[in-house]
Amino acid sequence: MTPNVSRRQVLAAGAALAGSAALVATPLGAEAAAAAAPRTDRPGSRIKPTVVLVHGGYADSSCWNAVIADLQRRGYPTIAGSNPLRGIPTDAPYIASLLDSIDGPVVLVAHSMGGTVITNAAAGKSNVKALVYVAAFVPDVGETQADLINRYPGSEVLPVSVPVPYTKPDGSTGTELYLSEDGQAAFAADISPAAFRLLQATQRPFDADSFIYPTTAAAWRTIPTWGLVAGRDKAIPPACERFMYGRAKARKVVEAPTASHVVMISHPRTVADLIHDAATATC
Repeated sequence: MTPNVSRRQVLAAGAALAGSAALVATPLGAEAAAAAAPRTDRPGSRIKPTVVLVHGGYADSSCWNAVIADLQRRGYPTIAGSNPLRGIPTDAPYIASLLDSIDGPVVLVAHSMGGTVITNAAAGKSNVKALVYVAAFVPDVGETQADLINRYPGSEVLPVSVPVPYTKPDGSTGTELYLSEDGQAAFAADISPAAFRLLQATQRPFDADSFIYPTTAAAWRTIPTWGLVAGRDKAIPPACERFMYGRAKARKVVEAPTASHVVMISHPRTVADLIHDAATATC
């Protein structure tokens, strides 16, 4: 790879090659591939921003799969960042380094605890043109996630969180939290039991200390913001989401009245539409 080849170019080229190969292998062949390929040569056309999606706790990047499929059909380059879930001091620099590796504009999207991460990671990043919070934390400087989740009643995830000790790099003992097999009603009530079992089996636990690290930057103060409220969220109370989006002066807030916390799984089109709105308004 030459120094002038960006991560975005590599990803776009790889996606184009993979998609073309798959289509040519079908009976429709090259004609279908040509018809499906995004056009960039039309008058007034512009390259779409890269959409970077950051997951929260009890999840991994696959929670965005349906949203990514929708965005890719619309021609958006997409990256689902792998959030370490160790807390702001680890997670924010990691996601910031991912943002630095992308050439061109970025729409940065986060779910749940990922909202805290992008709020810190995007500060000072001129390539980040929009922030999209999906049932997510939107802390201000000095606030912790514990401060926010306790601001309004209604969160039910703590009783279904299983603490497990683990050894940190410095040799000390930390505590990870896993979502239990009994956690569907509190976390993902609007997906099928089979889908929940898959989510629960593939989850990434988060360090319990994630809730006590104070936020050091608030990117939403300088970057345009969009928000999605999950109307039946029992992880982050909907009232808390509305408060945070209002404080951030979100340009648009969408409500999914019947959605649980995992709205990106149960209502992927709604999430993708909001991301598209943010992208077209700012890029």
